[in-house]
Amino acid sequence: MKRDLTIAGKKIGEDCPVYVIAEMSANHLQDFERAKKIIVAAAKAGADAVKLQTYRPDTITLNCHNDEFLATPGSPWEGQNLYDLYKTAYTPWDWQPKLKDYAESLGITLFSSPFDATAVDFLEEMKVPAYKIASFEITDIPLIRKVAATGKPIILSTGIATLSDIELAVNTCIKCGNDKIILLKCVSEYPTPYQDINLRTIPNMKDVFGCNVGISDHSLGSCVTIAAIAMGACVVEKHLTLNRADGGPDAMFSMESDEFGRMVEEIKNVKLAMGEVSYKLTAKQAKSRKRGRSLYVSADIPKGEVLNENNVKSVRPSYGLHPKHYDEILGKRAKQDLKMGMALRWEYLE
Repeated sequence: MKRDLTIAGKKIGEDCPVYVIAEMSANHLQDFERAKKIIVAAAKAGADAVKLQTYRPDTITLNCHNDEFLATPGSPWEGQNLYDLYKTAYTPWDWQPKLKDYAESLGITLFSSPFDATAVDFLEEMKVPAYKIASFEITDIPLIRKVAATGKPIILSTGIATLSDIELAVNTCIKCGNDKIILLKCVSEYPTPYQDINLRTIPNMKDVFGCNVGISDHSLGSCVTIAAIAMGACVVEKHLTLNRADGGPDAMFSMESDEFGRMVEEIKNVKLAMGEVSYKLTAKQAKSRKRGRSLYVSADIPKGEVLNENNVKSVRPSYGLHPKHYDEILGKRAKQDLKMGMALRWEYLE
């Protein structure tokens, strides 16, 4: 399995900067100019990529009004018919090549989640550099097979997946000769309650599947995303909108541009802070070590007088004997007069 891979020239892996994806989803509100503004916001915030969703209502569901075609109870879309919901949420296909060109003119990558075979063909014509399989499509093995056959990096979101679902999806890609796989820890609850996220799964996913792992985070705020970096996530996906107050199907759990920008900075800082396993002191630590403790004369000691707890103390700074010698020097006699404030040395003692 490839641990290091690239998307549009950017290397992704444990030893690389975290790859940040801004998910536009339905936040364009069917306004092309707003979609362009979201791309601008993503670029300014420091995202590496903007992701779209490529479907039409009839490529993702049926125009059917039976009860089973209602959105999930308890979700933000509860009670809405799926076909009608997707009519308001989808990104018009004729926009997508234009948005890709626009994104690239701003120095940011654009790719998408296809939801059927025709979408893959369309995105191949657009020459997208990678694909994302959405959580609810992880069981669509024919779709995954077609995407994997492109040979491009494939990001698999696991929001509704069992372990066996993930194994099947990963093995499908590998059988197609595509091991450029990134798994995203995800929970398909909107917004996701913190207690349902289980970030400890991230390092386990890395061990079990031997691939890069990231997070698709639908929780509120950035704390889960930042913690995921500390758990080993090398890819982050978060929904981006211009203003939650503008509404839309995904507004409730989307970040505004200033929040997204702060998250990107926090990600960079945490990635730097992760560093490596090391017990070495930095140059500043070594200098600060002089402010540590050591043994000092705490009261004048005439020559020949016994050292005791009243005239020797362990104090800052650290120019005297190591405090580990405290019990050893008690009871010894001074070889010379010792003044309060002198750093204790072996040569001062009989």
